[in-house]
Amino acid sequence: MPHVAQPESIVVQLNALAGGLFLLSAFGMVATRQVQGCMRFFILQSVFLASSAVLLGLELRSWHLIAVGVINLVNKAILIPWLFKKTVSEEVYTKREISQVLNIPISLLVALGLTVGAYYLASPMLKVGAGLPALANLPIGLATLLLGAYTLTVRREAVPQLLGILSMENGAFFASLAIAPELHLFIELVIAFDLLVAVFVIAVLTRAIQRRIGTTEVGSLAALKEESVR
Repeated sequence: MPHVAQPESIVVQLNALAGGLFLLSAFGMVATRQVQGCMRFFILQSVFLASSAVLLGLELRSWHLIAVGVINLVNKAILIPWLFKKTVSEEVYTKREISQVLNIPISLLVALGLTVGAYYLASPMLKVGAGLPALANLPIGLATLLLGAYTLTVRREAVPQLLGILSMENGAFFASLAIAPELHLFIELVIAFDLLVAVFVIAVLTRAIQRRIGTTEVGSLAALKEESVR
């Protein structure tokens, strides 16, 4: 008798929905030119990442994944945005326009090309792992990692570049749910602590640079000169 494919569970379908919204939030980070907008899309991205981890934890009956999802939610959707708002000056955080190399329409076309390329690169593994509950996470995570790297490349200011790095980390973690769902909880705790420290240090430096030279553009840092000794 021919093999009849089993329908996917509601949890797997919800995970696919979370993955689609996760990828859309990455496109949102590429499309927006406001620091606050980038932060909001990063928060949404982190929420969908945590949702995927919790849903897959329920599907695989893994309390490790559920705990990792909760840690990501608290760390990336709550603590990191709060830390940004407390350490980065209000002028930087509410700045209307972000300086970048390419305009938004071209950036979206590049982002679309990177997404198609990510699905092409992931297609061999999709065939090998057919039927796995977290299969959709691999190409979506890889695409988000590439979009984060693109954001890091075209943005000229420190805060959006840092959000691009965090988006890359989100994409790598989202893809890892398909490759190694049983991530060790201790590793995630270490990563969460390291991210908080890195965000705090870079945010403080960004605030100091903005006060010193009036901008957070990375290219302008070459203009910094030592004050002459009086």
